[in-house]
Amino acid sequence: MGTLVLNGATSGSTTIAPTDAATVTATLPGATGTIMVSGNMPAFSAYAGSTQVVSAGTFTKLQINTKEFDTATCYDATTNYRFTPNVAGYYQVTGGVNAGAFSSSYFLCAIYKNGSAYKQGSNFPTSASGGPGSIVSGLVYFNGSTDYIEFYALAQNSFTTSAGTNNTFFQAVMVRAS
Repeated sequence: MGTLVLNGATSGSTTIAPTDAATVTATLPGATGTIMVSGNMPAFSAYAGSTQVVSAGTFTKLQINTKEFDTATCYDATTNYRFTPNVAGYYQVTGGVNAGAFSSSYFLCAIYKNGSAYKQGSNFPTSASGGPGSIVSGLVYFNGSTDYIEFYALAQNSFTTSAGTNNTFFQAVMVRAS
């Protein structure tokens, strides 16, 4: 395959269209950077397909083991339960965890980047009979090769996570290339 070089103004946009413009059209912004198309922007969504016991007083990695989708095969749902995107850039990352009934003075979750706490979610003082929940969300930069994230939870007392798509989940989507 050859190289396509376009020369034009440094502002505005350039449009590339095949002979049959109704089939495919790509419009490029008049800016420098990496051009991304939906086919190479990693995204995943996964949830806990089973419950998990979280030990008291220590962050425990959550085993988010059921993929809903994984556009670039970057989420490991069987061994490390981590997302390692293969495209450098900025990603919106979200995780949520719910627990069954328990009593605790704190309950929260966190995104770990490369093995260290990076973003921490809500801290709910609880004395719940219906089960507390915690959510964390943040914008995270990845280098596209070695950076990874994992999802952790913590509470004062041991608890069991709730399973299912709407209870304990982890997801990320690329929002901009670097």
